[in-house]
Amino acid sequence: MSRKHIDKKGPDAAPASPGGQAEALPMSDAPPASIAGESIDPLKAATAKAAENWDKFLRATADFENYKKRVAREKQEAVAYANVSLLQKLLPVFDNFEMALAASGNAPNGAAQSLQAGVAMIASQLRGVLAEAGLEEIDAAGKPFDPNFHEAVAQQESVDVPEGQVIQQLRKGYKLRDRLLRPASVIVARKPSVEPGPPATPPSA
Repeated sequence: MSRKHIDKKGPDAAPASPGGQAEALPMSDAPPASIAGESIDPLKAATAKAAENWDKFLRATADFENYKKRVAREKQEAVAYANVSLLQKLLPVFDNFEMALAASGNAPNGAAQSLQAGVAMIASQLRGVLAEAGLEEIDAAGKPFDPNFHEAVAQQESVDVPEGQVIQQLRKGYKLRDRLLRPASVIVARKPSVEPGPPATPPSA
């Protein structure tokens, strides 16, 4: 065999080193593309799951804070308006005291006057107790009709009182702080159906 045939190198032959020996090609440290993809996908999934759990935690925390505020508000309202039922039961008693007081004032004799003084003292005492409990009287007489605090039981024509104004208060109204317990029963003015004409001029003699 000739020397020329022995020295012939193929296209894939490694380059010869200065010493005449072939050098090995360096191998890459990067993992194959399929392995890299498999390691990244679980990381993305874990990150997404963590973000989802964090969002749920924030929502649950906000809901719990709102719940605590609502419970605290309801507790304050329960304390502030704990006497609603009691005061509603006492209002008719207070009405009877005031009616007795008004009736005793019409009697002329001294015994009625003594009774009137005693009833007035009891009514004043009861009024003070109710006021300490938060009861407020609604004074509707002579004021514009307010459907939030007044109950119109009748209307009365009037030329002296503006339309929509309370002419007479039949029963007092009450509220506990800012909550209505009972509206005031009132009679409301309205315009006359026929306007009065000018007075007739007497015929001349």
